[in-house]
Amino acid sequence: MADALSVIPASVLRNLADKLYEKRKNAALEVEGIVKQLTTAGDHDKITAVINLLTTEFTYSPQANHRKGGLIGLAAATVGLTSEAAQHLEQIVPPVLDSFSDQDSRVRYYACEALYNIAKVVRGDFIIFFNKIFDALCKLSADSDANVQSAAHLLDRLVKDIVTESDQFSIEEFIPLLRERMNVLNPYVRQFLVGWITVLDSVPDIDMLGFLPDFLDGLFNMLSDSSHEIRQQADSALSEFLQEIKNSPSVDYGRMAEILVQRAASPDEFTRLTAITWINEFVKLGGDQLVPYYADILGAILPCISDKEEKIRVVARETNEELRAIKADPAEGFDVGAILSIARRQLSSEWEATRIEALHWISNLLNRHRAEVLTFLNDIFDTLLEALSDPSDQVVLLVLEVHACIAQDTQHFRQLVVFLVHNFHVDNSLLEKRGALIIRRLCVLLDAERVYRELSTILEGESDLDFASIMVQALNLILLTSSELSELRDLLKHSLVNPSGKDLFVSLYASWCHSPMAIISLCLLAQTYQHASTVVQSLVEEDINVKFLVQLDKLIRLLETPIFAYLRLQLLEPGRHVWLLKALYGLLMLLPQQSAAFKILRTRLKTVPSYSFNGEQLRRTSSGNPYQILHHMPGGSQITEDGDINQDSKNSHNGINFASRLQQFEQMQRQHRQHAKVQAQSHKNSTSSSTPKDVQRPEELSRTSSSDVNRPPSRSRRATGQLQL
Repeated sequence: MADALSVIPASVLRNLADKLYEKRKNAALEVEGIVKQLTTAGDHDKITAVINLLTTEFTYSPQANHRKGGLIGLAAATVGLTSEAAQHLEQIVPPVLDSFSDQDSRVRYYACEALYNIAKVVRGDFIIFFNKIFDALCKLSADSDANVQSAAHLLDRLVKDIVTESDQFSIEEFIPLLRERMNVLNPYVRQFLVGWITVLDSVPDIDMLGFLPDFLDGLFNMLSDSSHEIRQQADSALSEFLQEIKNSPSVDYGRMAEILVQRAASPDEFTRLTAITWINEFVKLGGDQLVPYYADILGAILPCISDKEEKIRVVARETNEELRAIKADPAEGFDVGAILSIARRQLSSEWEATRIEALHWISNLLNRHRAEVLTFLNDIFDTLLEALSDPSDQVVLLVLEVHACIAQDTQHFRQLVVFLVHNFHVDNSLLEKRGALIIRRLCVLLDAERVYRELSTILEGESDLDFASIMVQALNLILLTSSELSELRDLLKHSLVNPSGKDLFVSLYASWCHSPMAIISLCLLAQTYQHASTVVQSLVEEDINVKFLVQLDKLIRLLETPIFAYLRLQLLEPGRHVWLLKALYGLLMLLPQQSAAFKILRTRLKTVPSYSFNGEQLRRTSSGNPYQILHHMPGGSQITEDGDINQDSKNSHNGINFASRLQQFEQMQRQHRQHAKVQAQSHKNSTSSSTPKDVQRPEELSRTSSSDVNRPPSRSRRATGQLQL
């Protein structure tokens, strides 16, 4: 201290602390001259003493004017040191940096000015203080005083110039400092940070791309800033980095992919678009590096496919196609289970397009990695079944394709049909609204006969008789009306002459017994007319209820459609098809006379020509000996209705034991009647309740419009679970 006082006059020190800027400035010039003389003389001890004096007595003084004088004095001393300044920077710079946090804005301003002048002198030598200087500048960029901000900006530009020309700058030491501040929300700080990122990236010797994962998330965070200028600067920086990635042979795609996946779900539209654009480029460029991240990427893409912004939807769809086209192998780290988990989760999306693409992924995986997918079947099967209730028909059809692919194996086929029947059981609306669509599509995908045989086997042992009846009626309606089941109908038409048709008839018969009208329809379709007539005759009073009459109404209308054209043509030869007539007249007698169905069937029967009848045929028929009425078939063979095939005088029974079938039907109907009685008794014993919705007076059938042909009655007449076609 004494050495310093001996070289600096008291008047200079007094002026250095004066409140007037001009006096402080002149005093600083005096200090500069003194230090310059000491430097020339090589007296660094006295120089050190001068710097200590300026630091302790001035920059750390409680008086603001003293602190201002100290800062301007340190800058002047540095100028006086010129090329010798580097060895004294450890003394000069720290007190200046400390002044950046001074409570007095003018002191902070002079600190900026002082460091600016110091930096101009020492240039690259002060890089050792860069991190502390950067930290100080970061804070000053958001200073509350506009003059301080302006001074800080000038200093910042100078520091950038020095760093870009210096070979001592350490990017490795700087990145943690940058990363720590990237999520700051202050707009001035954000501008400051983006400016540094851009400047450093422009320096050829500094590899900012290699450290991009450390601050990429922060840049994306700035894309949603309220300031247009900041958004623009962040977008410009990101665009530049993306271009560098395209031209770089080595990029860490993995770490950045994790960030992009998160940002693709941002509530900010511009951020989502930028993120999905980056992901698109990564999928094109990253290749094998991205295999472990495919599931995460898919999780980001699928929601964006349904984004409200068209640009995002377009890029997301393109990315989805690119990703699906990559043929990765589980042996290379491709996680089938993770992809399936993402697809399963997206099946619950509120957006149809996303659900559709999720199903495409499951289907794609089944085609490529069937064995691996089946190991995760338990994880996705329930969700796939629930998707059958999806409000979108397109989704349901795709779900069925996935199910059909899974059900190629017998075990999974059985599991699918069992679960499907279970879902129909617990959700009547599914059967009502989607039953026809589901069953028809499965018949196309998995072979109609196989599907119907399996359904019949399951329903034969169904304990819930009400559901079994509803389900059989639904299946019967599909069988009689759907174009997809035309081959199945053709097979059944030849039940009396074709072993395959006979087997199918017998297989369906067991479960069709749950519904009298379904059995009668099946017999008419299979041309087992005598048995149809016998079934009609076997019906008792309890069987002919409102539900039965509604079903009968539908059948009568179906008889007028092209599907039963063959049956109507057979009426041209009543002598050869007496049992058909008897069955139809039996149905006519069951209908209320005022119903539309009665009038339709009566009108049809009136057109039957009478010239083919003779008394002998009618007597044989009425006597219960139908096998005398022969059908003449090509090749000389003959078939009786419900009877034998005679060829070359050799008799061979067609294998259908109709007496046993009738017994089977009657036994099942007794179970249904007993079940109905139990329900009625239970209802009677319980508290009085409202009348069931499906109660209907038979005379209401008479109001059925003839325009209802080939479609179910309206909801007001449809029983619970009734199928819609």
